[in-house]
Amino acid sequence: MQHLLRRKIKILGFAIFFLPLAGVSQLREKINLPDHDEKFIRFGINLGMNRSHFSFTHHPTFLGQDSIMVVESINSTGINLAWLVNVRLSNHFDLRTFPVNLTFSEKAFEYSLPTPDRPDGEDFKTTKKVQSITLTIPIQIKFTSDRINNFKVYMMTGVKGEYDLASNAGARKAENLIKLNRFDYGAEAGLGFHFYFPMFVLTPEIKMGWGIGNLHSRDTNLKFSRAIDKINSRMISFSLTVE
Repeated sequence: MQHLLRRKIKILGFAIFFLPLAGVSQLREKINLPDHDEKFIRFGINLGMNRSHFSFTHHPTFLGQDSIMVVESINSTGINLAWLVNVRLSNHFDLRTFPVNLTFSEKAFEYSLPTPDRPDGEDFKTTKKVQSITLTIPIQIKFTSDRINNFKVYMMTGVKGEYDLASNAGARKAENLIKLNRFDYGAEAGLGFHFYFPMFVLTPEIKMGWGIGNLHSRDTNLKFSRAIDKINSRMISFSLTVE
């Protein structure tokens, strides 16, 4: 019985190992989807993960106060889901956008407090998290290389506008929050690869985004807000697109 079980495990292990190789072999046997790049408009589904944080500056009054010693931004992981629309401009240039592009992230600030308010839940190291559900509308220009069998590489750059569906800038009871504005805009650039399979095109992409607008809705009445001046978003993401 144990012999049969070990045999099944070996068969399953070989299947898990060789199935991806079988998929790669499809990239070598023949030219897949030869007319794919000739389409004027193409659509795709994009799913990815991101690492994001805040880039910020201290307010000039920060050095003159003693309630907060250090402020640091913490990296966090999130996911993004988008619908791709790609418009062919020429053999090497495309215009693309994501009409539906949702990014789920959670950024955080860590404060070092000399005298924490214990009844209010503070500690010497106090973390304040800011959750975001962002609707992003990017406009991107993509430059692609010549196709080599079933492979192509590309670079992209563009601008974006963002609307945070979970912004707390209008919250009234926000003594323990950092208030953020709903709207932001920025730039992004990335690198990607097209792999042409018989039924679809798989595109892994790595991209960096820089927020230009000041997200901080500063409130001098809030302890954790008045120590900070400007806040800008930063994000790096890895995604897979299926066309």
